[in-house]
Amino acid sequence: MKAALVIDDHPITHLGASRLLRDLGYDPIAQAMSGEEALAQLGDGQKPSLIVLDISLPGAGGLDLVAPLQHAAPEARILVFSMNDQTGFAARALQAGAHGFLSKNAPPADFREAVRTLEAGEFYLSARQAVALATMRAGASADPLAALSERETQVLGLIGRGFSLQAIADELGVSYKTAANTSSALKKKLGVDGINGLMKFALESGV
Repeated sequence: MKAALVIDDHPITHLGASRLLRDLGYDPIAQAMSGEEALAQLGDGQKPSLIVLDISLPGAGGLDLVAPLQHAAPEARILVFSMNDQTGFAARALQAGAHGFLSKNAPPADFREAVRTLEAGEFYLSARQAVALATMRAGASADPLAALSERETQVLGLIGRGFSLQAIADELGVSYKTAANTSSALKKKLGVDGINGLMKFALESGV
């Protein structure tokens, strides 16, 4: 039997991913709505061979969880599963120690391919992401999102969705000051003025 753990704060994602994983022979399939819940389950003795990890979670960001998850479940292969398919996200996922990156916009066939690739001990990126990442590393392309931290990326995405700084603080479980300081850092890194500038950048970049 192959065991899996799906970490995502959306019940619909749990339902869809679980169905696909069962088709691939996974049972049991544990579910966690946050990183803290996932680590608690692993601490209780769960030993998944595959972890499907959302990149944006309440509290600690998805990529910040990769190292603790690897420590708690060293045999598990980690597939980052994100709504955002920017090349910078995929690059940071691999740099953090994940074994693959897949957009939630991908068809079910790509999910199956990603899981089988990880099972074979290889790393997975979509063909488009692999080409874009190679181009980026060759210096032919610059992705400003690649310079952002996980927290900065989360805040930028929420700004793009129209969240106020207080709403962002509440969503991420941080103080208002942390949200405001992150917003200020984003303006400097991205070279934009004001919240409206950040919102425009977020919408145009698809965060």
